[in-house]
Amino acid sequence: MTTTKHFLLASDFDQTLSFNDSGQILSDLIGVANFQDKVDGLAASNLVQQGGELAYLIRHDPEFRGVRREHLIEAGRRVRLRNDIPALVDFVERGLEGIQFSYFVISAAPRELVQSALAGIMAPEHIIGTELDFDTRSGEVRSIHRVPAGYGKVAAVEELEGRLGTQPNRTIYVGDGSSDVHVMLHVNDRDGFTIAVSENRMIARIAQSTVLSDSAFSILIPILGRIVSWRSTEIRALFESYQLTVHEWEKARTDRVTLRAIALPDAESLPAAAAR
Repeated sequence: MTTTKHFLLASDFDQTLSFNDSGQILSDLIGVANFQDKVDGLAASNLVQQGGELAYLIRHDPEFRGVRREHLIEAGRRVRLRNDIPALVDFVERGLEGIQFSYFVISAAPRELVQSALAGIMAPEHIIGTELDFDTRSGEVRSIHRVPAGYGKVAAVEELEGRLGTQPNRTIYVGDGSSDVHVMLHVNDRDGFTIAVSENRMIARIAQSTVLSDSAFSILIPILGRIVSWRSTEIRALFESYQLTVHEWEKARTDRVTLRAIALPDAESLPAAAAR
């Protein structure tokens, strides 16, 4: 009887699964012009955990007092996502022979915003974000229950490991910036696996692998290569089963990847990847 290895795959959202910052999108939506200046000011004051600036502004800044649930949902619709997230979700849900993945997004962005951005792609219960309490009459944000930023992401990972019953050395975390430093150090310290998707110097030094690509599916390259021990030919075959071809792959500690869709002769639906 084959023993199934269960892995927790967790990733950040802003600029990890998206190309832009959801806080900036929300600010533009409600007409706040100096969002980045406000964030930089909070960072310089060390008043909040890195990544938690938007939650603080929504609760305490007068210019953000007008934020309502519907603004968060609309901002989520405006987020430009990285390519091939549906393919990534499909793969991790299918898993491989002897390997199971549970995929969660952990973000300091408001949960409603991230759920809106990933609607129809990822189940809402697999999205952990900042939890806001809205006044039932005015619709105004009354309080904040949880902000998964900084050490808050560490707590979220540990909570998921406990809920899923996964071992710490089978946690994979994917992030892009300084707000992911604490959780990456935590995962590394317990023999998990960390992947950076940006050239941020701080995070790239900590992550065990770096993947630079417009495609979210590309994070599977170090996962399959270093954890599952697949050869490059097997990895390429999997990508082709999702109608993706690895066009450029500068194989080093940093995997620079460009994926291109394979032209189909007709409008057939994508074939399912064969379980291995």
